[in-house]
Amino acid sequence: MSPTGLVRARRATAATFALVGAISAVWVVRIPALRDKMALTEAQVGIEVLAWGIGALVAMQLSAPLMARYGSHGVLRYAVPASVASLSLLAFAPNFPFLVAGGLVFGALFGMVDVAANAQAAELERACGRPLMGKMHAGWSLGAVLGGLLGAATAAAGLGFTPSVALAALLALPVALLTTAHFHTGTDHVPDGAGGHDAGGRGRLPRVVHLLGALMFCAFLAEGSVADWSSLHLHDSLGVSEAVAALGYPVFELAMLLGRLVCDRVTQRFGGRVLLAGAGLLAAAGFAILTVTGRAAIAFVGLALVGAAICVVVPLTFSLAGLAGGSQSAAAIGRAGMFGYTGLLLGPVAIGLIAEHGSLRIGFTVVVFTCLLITAGALRLPDLRVPHRTDAGDRGSAASVDTGESPPAVAGGA
Repeated sequence: MSPTGLVRARRATAATFALVGAISAVWVVRIPALRDKMALTEAQVGIEVLAWGIGALVAMQLSAPLMARYGSHGVLRYAVPASVASLSLLAFAPNFPFLVAGGLVFGALFGMVDVAANAQAAELERACGRPLMGKMHAGWSLGAVLGGLLGAATAAAGLGFTPSVALAALLALPVALLTTAHFHTGTDHVPDGAGGHDAGGRGRLPRVVHLLGALMFCAFLAEGSVADWSSLHLHDSLGVSEAVAALGYPVFELAMLLGRLVCDRVTQRFGGRVLLAGAGLLAAAGFAILTVTGRAAIAFVGLALVGAAICVVVPLTFSLAGLAGGSQSAAAIGRAGMFGYTGLLLGPVAIGLIAEHGSLRIGFTVVVFTCLLITAGALRLPDLRVPHRTDAGDRGSAASVDTGESPPAVAGGA
C-alpha cells in the first residue's frame, strides 16, 4: 500500500475506534431513559448489560476464523456499518425479550469490530514500522466523550431513549460507510487454499498472549471500577454533591485521552514492558490516593493519575498480543480481548459485593493490588517492540519475538 493509502487506512481505523466508542457511550448514558421507557427493574437493566457483554465475548472468539479467511479489512467492511445499524434493535425494541436479543446482537457486532479494529491497527503498526495503537484507542476515548455529550444533549432536550439512540445511529452510519473503502488490505489473513492448522486461529497460541490477556483483565477491571463506582465514592464517602461527583468520570476519561495521545511516542522510546510496569505502579498510586484521602480535590487528582496511567495498558496489550501471535495475530488479539472484557464485566460486580459487605474504600484497596499485578506481570514479559520502518518488511522478526528472547515462563506454547 502506498504512503497515501496508509494515511487513509490509519484515519479510517481511528474513525472506527471513535465510532465504536461513541455508539457505546450514547446508549449507556441513556440507560436511565431506557429503564423509564420500559419500566425495567435494576435486575433487568443488569441482564441487558450482561447480554451485551456475552455477545461481545462470544463474537471475539468467533471472529478469528473470519479474519483468517477474509482479513480484518474484510470483516470491518461489513461489521462496522452493521454495528451502527444494530443500534436500531435497541432503540425500537418493543419489549424486554426483544431488548435482550438486540443487546446480544449489538454486543456481538461490537466484539467483532473491536477485535478486527485492533487487528487492523496491529497490521498498520507493522506496515508503518512504529507504534500506533495508543492513538487508535485515543480515538475510542474521544468518541466516548462525544457520544456521552450527545446523549447528555438529547436528555437535556427532553428526547426519550428511542429518538436519542436512533439519532446517534443516523449520524454515525454515513461515517461508518465512508471508512469501509480505506482499510489496509494487509497480510492478516490466509488466502484460499492456504488453510493449515493456523488458518482458523485454532493453533496453539504462545503463553505470553495469555499473560497479556491477564494484564488486560486487570486494566479493564480498574477502568470499570472507576466508571461504575467513582461518583458514588465521591458522593457517599467524601460528601460532595451529585453534580460534583458526576465530574469524576469525565476527569478520568480526559486523562485517559491525553495519555493515549502520547503513549505511542513513549512506547517507541522505552518499550512496552517498561511502560506497562510503570503504568501499574502509577495506577496503584492513584487508587491509593483515592482510597485514603478525605478531600474531594485530592481524590480528583487520584482519578486523573489513574486515568493517565491505566490508559496505556489496553492498547499496549492489544498491540503486543498481535505482535506475539505472529501468523495468528487475530486469534491472539481475540483471546487477549476475551480476558480483558471479562474483567470489565466481572470487576465492577466484585467491587460492588465488597462494598456491600464492607465499604468502597476497601473495594478500591483491592484495585490497588490489582494494579500492582500489572507491574508484576509486565516484568515477566519479553521485550516485545514494534519493528522500526527499516525492519517493517521483516515479518519473521515480528512473529518470532515470543521465542528466542522470552524467558521460559512466558515463551512458546503450552
